[in-house]
Amino acid sequence: MRHRIAGRSLGRDKDQRRALFKSLITELLRHERIETTEAKAKAIRGDAEKMITLAKRGDVHSRRLAGQTIIDPDVTKKLFEKIGPRYKERAGGYTRIYKVGPRLGDAAPVVILELVDRES
Repeated sequence: MRHRIAGRSLGRDKDQRRALFKSLITELLRHERIETTEAKAKAIRGDAEKMITLAKRGDVHSRRLAGQTIIDPDVTKKLFEKIGPRYKERAGGYTRIYKVGPRLGDAAPVVILELVDRES
């Protein structure tokens, strides 16, 4: 039984899962929209929103905490200079999930995870 076990394992060990989450969060913040499976999107959604909350604070400690998760320094810079100020007045709920349908190869449910109020 899975009593008191939080989070999603996604069939990976701890190191693989951590690397996957870091890369997905980095790409979401880089492109502001990614297409992935529903389970992966739901797994990273909270962490991505936490990165935006750190960017809204904007201090040095927040930058260092965000740098632990975000792989690319250019994406960290974009997060704190463009994305964070955009959501300054918003209390939360920075991401949105759209269901696309099943993937052709294995019928996994595919979704689009994007930032809300995306500037085109």
